[in-house]
Amino acid sequence: MRLVDGKREVKIPNSIIRYAITEEGPDYLFLHLMEPHSNGEDYTDSILEVVNHFNVKRYCRLGAMYDAVPHTRPLLVTGSLGDVQQNRPVANFKVRQSTYQGPTTIMNLLSEGIEKADIESINFMVHLPQYVQLEEDYAGTSRMIEVLSSVYNNIPADLAPVRRGQRQYRELNSTLDRNAELKTLIQQMEAYYDAQLDSEDAGATESSSSSSTDGKPASETILSPEIERFLSELGGRLDTDPEE
Repeated sequence: MRLVDGKREVKIPNSIIRYAITEEGPDYLFLHLMEPHSNGEDYTDSILEVVNHFNVKRYCRLGAMYDAVPHTRPLLVTGSLGDVQQNRPVANFKVRQSTYQGPTTIMNLLSEGIEKADIESINFMVHLPQYVQLEEDYAGTSRMIEVLSSVYNNIPADLAPVRRGQRQYRELNSTLDRNAELKTLIQQMEAYYDAQLDSEDAGATESSSSSSTDGKPASETILSPEIERFLSELGGRLDTDPEE
């Protein structure tokens, strides 16, 4: 719900399909998919029908997750490219095969259907700081667009909300600098982040990688209720700041 000209408007979340036709190709379908509350298999089957109807050649899945990463470092993006080539390298983009086991989204069922249909598939996941969960993290959006631009040549250079993301994180810096517990937490995340990248860049063995860089946080950090409340209020303030 939001206020528009002093009146409250209720917008019901829904899945949305948009399209774009380019002069030189390829054309695109953009699927903004909500997690269904029921009939998940019928839902994914319907999406696959759309994909097959339009003879889709490549499926690109985008997502974000909260992780033990610091906002003071370039946001990490993981994913897989298959046989797709990048037109330029992107810093801190890691091709990784997920080893996660446990509860998951119904969208993974869609990915299985895409694979069975022999449709080319790539995916990208941006890792966002878990200690400040913004409704719209513009730095994360900018990072995702940066990675997408390394695969798709016709993405406008000014599409990424870089300035808004920088402003969000600048305000975050000025607020967190006054909190000793959070500064210590972020320093620990920075050390883990740097060690993880150094290990991968040095060509660590598979065994050491599985024990130290399997995508799991180095440790669980327990925050006091006061800190949890502070972060929640901070995230709300950053979400509602007016655009420059």
